[in-house]
Amino acid sequence: MRTRTRGWTWRALVLLLSLMSVSAFLQPAQASATAPAPPDPERIRVRQLPLPPTAPSEKAGSCTPAVNPNRTGCISADWADALQGGGFLSDGRTVTALVAFAGAPAAPDPASVYSGRQLVLVRTDGTAFPNDDAWKCLTCGTPAANKQGANEDASYPQPFADGRRILYGSNILDCGPYKLASAACTPDRVHVYPIRWNTKADGSGPGGSIRELRLHPDQVHIGFNSTSVTGGRLDQYGYFARLRFDPAPATGTPRAPRYDLEKVTRLFDPSVTGQPVHSDPDNPSKLVFDPTVPSVGELRGFTKDGKEVIYIGHPAESSNMDLFAADLTTGEVRRMTAHPEYTDPVDSSPDDRWIVALDTRGSDRSMFVSGMTGIPPVTDLVTTSAVSSVRNNGQRRFFQPYLIDRYGDRGSYQGQQLNAGDTSPGGIGDPNWNAGADPRWSPDGTAVTYWQRLVSAPSCGGTNPLPCPQSTEPGGRRTRLMVADLVDRKPVRTRPVKPVSDDVPWGTPYTAGDPAPQRPYPAQGTYSLRGKTSGSATVDIVWDDAKTAVQTVSVRYKRYSDDGRTFLGGSERVTRTSKSPTLNAVDWYSDLTRTGRDGKVLATKKTSADGFHLTIDVLETVFQATGTLTTTVGGRTYTQPANGT
Repeated sequence: MRTRTRGWTWRALVLLLSLMSVSAFLQPAQASATAPAPPDPERIRVRQLPLPPTAPSEKAGSCTPAVNPNRTGCISADWADALQGGGFLSDGRTVTALVAFAGAPAAPDPASVYSGRQLVLVRTDGTAFPNDDAWKCLTCGTPAANKQGANEDASYPQPFADGRRILYGSNILDCGPYKLASAACTPDRVHVYPIRWNTKADGSGPGGSIRELRLHPDQVHIGFNSTSVTGGRLDQYGYFARLRFDPAPATGTPRAPRYDLEKVTRLFDPSVTGQPVHSDPDNPSKLVFDPTVPSVGELRGFTKDGKEVIYIGHPAESSNMDLFAADLTTGEVRRMTAHPEYTDPVDSSPDDRWIVALDTRGSDRSMFVSGMTGIPPVTDLVTTSAVSSVRNNGQRRFFQPYLIDRYGDRGSYQGQQLNAGDTSPGGIGDPNWNAGADPRWSPDGTAVTYWQRLVSAPSCGGTNPLPCPQSTEPGGRRTRLMVADLVDRKPVRTRPVKPVSDDVPWGTPYTAGDPAPQRPYPAQGTYSLRGKTSGSATVDIVWDDAKTAVQTVSVRYKRYSDDGRTFLGGSERVTRTSKSPTLNAVDWYSDLTRTGRDGKVLATKKTSADGFHLTIDVLETVFQATGTLTTTVGGRTYTQPANGT
């Protein structure tokens, strides 16, 4: 099978170096004096993996033998749900993917099974499966009896190390004694088992809602997230649990073979001092920011040694959405990224010396609100949902994959974009092709797979000022599956991870029936916040009339400094109104200035005289604002996106 290759070029290196040169404002908090010098850029070759032919239309029967002579199905040209990349099998030459088949003929035609969303394997080395395709469908034609009670969620296909099972969505696909990539693993031998989290004291019902499941390297635990509504707004907690297979469950639904979650721990400490921002118990008028406290907002995975959970949590710097890792045993927190832009999906390398993270860095999408670093994350008590939602424009994601070493962003080092290079339409670096969760390392650490979607209406075209690009993919397909080869790296060897303890000492054991807690935010009042080296801030916190949530945070800085080199002055006030659990409106007034020891202005963050007023839904993520919020750093000015973009 022929794959398309667009390789590493000197132009990619030039782009990388130019990106690094504009980032002198970055002095991340986690970059210690003992951190090594940043790594040099390395050669990366990006390849596109083969996928099924593109269906001419969604109409039944449009996938004719002329389109696919092998009669093994056609993929939808759509972009929303047509493809989601997964991870490598243990053989290192096969990856998983979720695809949407379209245009299949009606039953009883044998090709009718190539319909809807299905789990497939794709070869990465140019070879083919026995069906002469570079891909193989695992679930096309699986009997209904083999997937009783399977959950609709089929996202993030993550293979087990045994090569026989895949965690995808809230299900586990199992091919029994057969390797998934072998000819013996046929759809009729596949079983799909749902995963159930019991949330009722009597064990009844379908169980709790779980999302964003991630397989722990010990292969017997998983992490997951679950949302709830507290104080009239959407909240989320991360959990850690053990998988147990039950072939004949006696309680709850479905009453079919399934995996139950046991020894569940909510990765949250409900105590006052367990919150990153809290009042000092010994001096209630003093506000404390403690970045060493684990604050799992959304669980994103685990390090490959199984010792740390990776998550998005309360920012270390205001409006800066970063990745953190917390030791599952000790709770020790490590900041993994520090660029002001938004970081989210991530995978740690097999030796844990690197990560690949999807990040909006380079797009300047969030710099208008996050570009001024070093601001204590106090207004974030009310802004985090809105700020994090700016990262997308509806289904358009501004993410690109970045290779970052274990020590993270420091000085001018911002990692290396895997797909830097050809930015022409359809090129590997075309900014209209946006990366989707999750990137995944090969087992030997020499390659990374990721997938992309081409921006499409309504995130472009019509009333949106961004013109919609034409797809250069076969049949106008608007998705693609990629591999980035780290060509100069030697394979690494990793050892299997022994099962870790069920106990997470800094978390809270979950008992079925327990309600989701409400986070203990600081009480209404006026507080002082001291800089680590000098200066102070006066913080006013106001709760809503119902006393269910913090509504307004006001901060006034007086030569506030955490590093002794730069000083923060001015004021900021933000009020949040929850119009629904997912729809937030923020009224933001900012007039902040950062100066050096000599009084020279280094950065400013200012709103227009009438303030900045943003309304955004955390699910829709379409930007709508009046007024302006502008950040200037080192003479470079960052402005907000246009409405609707």
